[in-house]
Parts: sequence; structure tokens; C-alpha cells
Amino acid sequence: MSLENEKEIQQLKNRFRDLADKASRQGVFTFTGFLGLGEQEVFWQTEKDIRFAGYTLFGGREDSDRKMVRFGSPEEFGYEAPFPIVCVHIRPLLPKFAEHISHRDFLGALMNLGINRSTLGDIKVGDKEGYLFCTESIADYICEHLEQVRHTHVKCSVTDSCGEILEEEPEIINVQVASLRLDAVLAKVCCKSRSECLALFQSGRVFVNGRLCENNSRILKGEETVNARGYGKFMLRGQPRETKKGKWNVEVAVYR
Repeated sequence: MSLENEKEIQQLKNRFRDLADKASRQGVFTFTGFLGLGEQEVFWQTEKDIRFAGYTLFGGREDSDRKMVRFGSPEEFGYEAPFPIVCVHIRPLLPKFAEHISHRDFLGALMNLGINRSTLGDIKVGDKEGYLFCTESIADYICEHLEQVRHTHVKCSVTDSCGEILEEEPEIINVQVASLRLDAVLAKVCCKSRSECLALFQSGRVFVNGRLCENNSRILKGEETVNARGYGKFMLRGQPRETKKGKWNVEVAVYR
């Protein structure tokens, strides 16, 4: 779902309220579909009006970008309800002849099946294989119908081995910036001018720790994760070090 106008935003806010009301009124857990960062920001804008129901965000892994919201309180209800999320392993039928497959390739093949984006969570990509988090309701359909990604024939299966899922290996770089302002660090990491970075802020494409950030002069702190939609994400590692000339040496983990 792309939030391109106020009508879509209001519909999403109403959906959150309806799910929260149902959970509170009936004493049952309710779930959204997977939400992108923009949709999660709409949730946070609505949070103060629906926190009465209790809520948890989760996407299959603690570091997931796309997440579901579960409304309801285990303490109040007296029971726990797992998120309806499963992991599908997508791998080539003939690994020897398989080509490199990108995140975009996997997503494109899935969308060509006519699947609603809200049923799909993160896709973790490895060497010629991928792990997809999705709703339980769509997993069997994907396993039955996803047969090819680009020119590579694939097979799919639901896996419980989430602990073995490929960990993203970030590229560790060291940059020197005049300021720890978010736009300064973003410009250096993404090789963009400050004016180009400002346009990212103005178009609502910069998130810090999963929350929309519109303040380009915000001071970035150690261990904070920045997601610039369309340009990947990075995390400031450790504490920045000030040089004798008043600049800052920063170690950054970059996820392309």
C-alpha cells in the first residue's frame, strides 16, 4: 500500500482503530497485515488514541523492517497468541546453474502472482536463495505457485529453522564529517549532496529507528539505525570520535 493521499492515510488510521476496538471489546487478539515504514509511521501517529488496547509490533525477526501490529494484551487476556507469520525458504532447483537473484527479483516474482503486498514481510537474500516472511494464509499458495525467479527455476518450502536464516553482513566504513547532524552523515554515507539529502527529508523518506524523521539537523547518536528509502540503511556503530580539528570520525555499518 502506498500512502499517497490523505484519504488512504485516514482509511489506515480507521483500520487501526477498528482492530484496537475489536481487541478491547471482544477480548481477542487482532492483527494488521505487514506494514511498511510509511504505514508504521501512520500507526505511531494514531498510537495515543489506540494504546488502550495494548499492542506489539513484530515482523518475524527482531530487526525486521516490515512489521505487523498485534492488538491485545496477554496480561489482560490471560493467554498468548503468536503472530500469524511463517518463513518460506526459496531456493534454486539446480543451484549449479542458478543466477544471482536480488531482493527486487524475489519481490517482483511474488507480486507477479497477484499477491497483496500486506501479506509479505521482509525478504532476506543470500547466495542464489532467499527467505521470505509472510502470513500463514498465503504461504501454501506461494509454495505451490512460485516456480521461477528471473530465469532460475525455484522450489519453496516453509521452514522452522529461523535461527539459521542468513544474517545480513553490513559493509563497515569509516567516514569523517564536520557535524553529527543527520543530513551530514547521510550525505557522506550515501554519497549525496546536502541539498539532495534535504529532498529526502522533505519527501518523508528518512527514518531513524523505524520512526519518520523530518528534522534534517537532528544529531545522530551511536547505535541508531537510519533507513533512507531507496538508498538502503545504515547504523552508527559505537561512539563517534572527535578529532583535534573539531571533526568527527564515525564508524558506520551499511546495509545496501
